[in-house]
Amino acid sequence: MNGPHRLLNGKGFRQVVKNYELYLFLVPAVVLTFCFAYIPIYGVQIAFKNFTPVRGIWGSPWVGFDQFLRFFRTNQFKIVVSNTFYLSIYGIIVGFPLPIALALMMNSMTTPRFKRILQTITYMPYFISMVVLVSLINIFLSPTGLAGHITQFFGAAPQNLMANPVVFGHTYVWSGVWQGMGWGSIIYLAALSSVDPTLYEAATIDGANKWQKLVHIDLPTIAPTCTILLILSAGGVLNVGFEKAFLMQNNLNLLRSEVINTYIYKVGIQNTQYSYSAAVGLFNNLINFVILAAVNRLSGKLSETSLW
Repeated sequence: MNGPHRLLNGKGFRQVVKNYELYLFLVPAVVLTFCFAYIPIYGVQIAFKNFTPVRGIWGSPWVGFDQFLRFFRTNQFKIVVSNTFYLSIYGIIVGFPLPIALALMMNSMTTPRFKRILQTITYMPYFISMVVLVSLINIFLSPTGLAGHITQFFGAAPQNLMANPVVFGHTYVWSGVWQGMGWGSIIYLAALSSVDPTLYEAATIDGANKWQKLVHIDLPTIAPTCTILLILSAGGVLNVGFEKAFLMQNNLNLLRSEVINTYIYKVGIQNTQYSYSAAVGLFNNLINFVILAAVNRLSGKLSETSLW
């Protein structure tokens, strides 16, 4: 019997009353979510208006889908959408399997001290500020930095790699992998910790090697976790991080570094085109939701694991 029917017949209500202390812990999260995620939805209507601060949201005239059509017709539409998809899909292809591989590798280690040292080393980059990370990238890839010295050592002229649009995508994705791979492996290690040790013992008795244990025990254990995280990653395919992309941008690599979030910031905050930027942001969120629903439905059919 589902939740609403249980509440109607009183069983669910009695459970809530019996465990009211646990439900009280939900109150701050529910209040914060309502205040910062649902109340702002009221302002989304400016995407369908020609908003001016003097008239306010209600006083601004309706223009329908004019702001959306304006975005579709601009020359920036193809550039920002393609750049966003490129960086996001590239990041998922590279960044999704590597934390899994790292977790499987650390889980198979038999030396606890070396395992702890490796975990510490791989976790540390996650706590580096994004501003510091981008500053390090700029220093390393500058003509006078590490990359410049290496090219000079091999007799080539040093170049400013951050000014190269082709290099930008690789730098953006792989620096993100380096920073987040260790931290992303934590959830997979937690899933692997739930494996019954007797399964490994039985596999050893049957003559299974480490690779066979990994394929037949470890991977099936973390498969549902991998599926859920992949669905969530697909749902944010157009949400390429604003801060890092904006900090790495310059006039020379703008052809590849301009993504939807940086474009929204420039037209909305810097140029005060509030209705237009709201329309671009709403379009971004709608596409993310459609992709999330499609991937979730496909996952439910193929693996019987889904968010809903």
